[in-house]
Amino acid sequence: MDGNTFSPLRFSGEALELLDQTLLPHEERWQRCHRPEQVAEAIRRLAVRGAPQIGVAAAYGLALAFAPGPVLADLETHFEATVELLGSTRPTAVNLRWALERGRIVFAARPSPADRAATFEWLVRWAQELHAADVATNRRMAEHGATLFPPNARVLTHCNTGALATAGIGTALGVIAEAFHQGKVAEVFADETRPLLQGARLTTWELGRLGIPHRLLADSAAATALARGMVDLVIVGADRIARNGDAANKIGTYPLAVLAARHGVPFYIAAPCSTVDPATPNGAAIPIEERAEEEVTSLFGHPVAPPGTRAFNPAFDVTPAELIAGIVTEEGVVRAPYDLTYNNPSRTA
Repeated sequence: MDGNTFSPLRFSGEALELLDQTLLPHEERWQRCHRPEQVAEAIRRLAVRGAPQIGVAAAYGLALAFAPGPVLADLETHFEATVELLGSTRPTAVNLRWALERGRIVFAARPSPADRAATFEWLVRWAQELHAADVATNRRMAEHGATLFPPNARVLTHCNTGALATAGIGTALGVIAEAFHQGKVAEVFADETRPLLQGARLTTWELGRLGIPHRLLADSAAATALARGMVDLVIVGADRIARNGDAANKIGTYPLAVLAARHGVPFYIAAPCSTVDPATPNGAAIPIEERAEEEVTSLFGHPVAPPGTRAFNPAFDVTPAELIAGIVTEEGVVRAPYDLTYNNPSRTA
């Protein structure tokens, strides 16, 4: 499968088709979503995931709210209810809110306000433009990020940040893929990423298809790899970046940044400008999603802890800006001191 062209979401004209990532790597099953409620549920249960991809999926979800169906008495009320539905699925990923706010601007500008069919076509065109823009954004981000890699780099990454997390080639994994294409990557270490093993299940799946040499390691083994000098740089994604550069990413990222600093290894974030939230002043203001305890006490439906065991399951942690050597965006590599003002929903796709 070509990592440069593969996408885990596609629009057929009447439905959004999503590769169900909860079944990977053992089964490749596509889910067809005809209604925004189906898109919302797919986002909530992580069938579709990754901050940029969530934003694109939500855009199509807004369009599907106006697909052919029962008569709508009030298009505006229906639109706002759909925004609320989709916006409630994942509170930390700012790309979701970003896409919905842009959708609100596009919806208000539709040329036939009372025409449901015209509204559907109008929003579909916008969602497709957003989809294409993410593909282009990923490519530019990869080109900027690859300049950070030394020759024969041994790279450590966390969670999944490739095509499965975006509409294009990925954020951090897209950067890694471009650096590999340029002959700069010797090996990638992929954290398994507890509790849902998104690194073990998804990142290794993508690295294998890209032909990139890689090894899987337990999250806690990253310290040993860094201490032994086995890693030249760390690069991960982000679900929200505050104005001061603090970045929220999948749980386990913060200790990885601390370890990288301890061993003098540069730690980079790769994320599109849409992941920056200038309205959030710092990491303390980022809402952190807490997920079901069963994701920790069980592994894919099989209990791993005694009955009645309680669990603490934050989906994300926050890495302070002072631990981040640079933030790779489609506009270039940003370095400290950070004062980020991207993410204006009025900007064109």
